[in-house]
Amino acid sequence: MQTLEGRQIIDQFGLDYLRQCSTFGALSEAGIRYLFEHGKVLWLEKDERLFQVDDPGNCFYIILKGAFRFFKHHHGKRSYIRDHVFGEELGFIAMIALHDRRGSAYAAEESVVLEVSSLLFNQLHKVLPTDFGVLLLNLARGMARRIRELNNMLVEHNIKP
Repeated sequence: MQTLEGRQIIDQFGLDYLRQCSTFGALSEAGIRYLFEHGKVLWLEKDERLFQVDDPGNCFYIILKGAFRFFKHHHGKRSYIRDHVFGEELGFIAMIALHDRRGSAYAAEESVVLEVSSLLFNQLHKVLPTDFGVLLLNLARGMARRIRELNNMLVEHNIKP
């Protein structure tokens, strides 16, 4: 895992590309720049671990390039859940729920992520409250889509109470 310079990533990828990221949807240029200037951009090789079960859940990641395989751990079992792709977040639930990681994530290919710590998340709220609200709404929409997908899977498998 390598740390990259956030400002250089903005220049390399461009704001138009970053705005296509669902997590950044409708954020102002100032909001995007703030996250990149104060966040941490990481480059991972294929199969490199981003986080593992029981790691602190004090940040989340926005996928800027590539994809990640996510495995859920529960009662001593480990199961592949799904791939997370460009524009999606990874790890937000652990951060917002204030608990350690309940799974592990591995780069499915060469990937780049923006790490947003809980401290940065709080700073964004104070410095750019409108952008914070938009980011929070985008994150909530992503969670709502996943809940709908899970509910659809339960219907397809005819899970009864």
